[in-house]
Amino acid sequence: MKVTVGTDIIEVERIKKAIESNEKFIETVFTEKEIKYCESKKMTKYEHYSARFAAKEAIYKAISIYLGDKYSISWKNVEIENDENGKPYVNFIDIYMNIKDIDISLSHIKDYAIANAVVTIE
Repeated sequence: MKVTVGTDIIEVERIKKAIESNEKFIETVFTEKEIKYCESKKMTKYEHYSARFAAKEAIYKAISIYLGDKYSISWKNVEIENDENGKPYVNFIDIYMNIKDIDISLSHIKDYAIANAVVTIE
């Protein structure tokens, strides 16, 4: 069993500009569930988009050593959801890896969002 870790931090303004200037950005990076969740946050939606973007980057960093090709996973293969208590979790879509467990933590403030991913692979 091996444990890998990934961390990412992003400026909220950078994601906001990407969303506002490129209509395809949201559709390319985020799933329908993620969009629905972030859009429901109204005043802080860009912070939530940024945190999910950082989570996808952190997860990629944690699993990249197991990928044969960096293009074998896309943005939408990784979906960040929240359980009934609000804790974020990862849903992999159309991708199979021998992941035993993955734990993520997201945090955001007005200017920055950060995510950590800890992956256990058998």
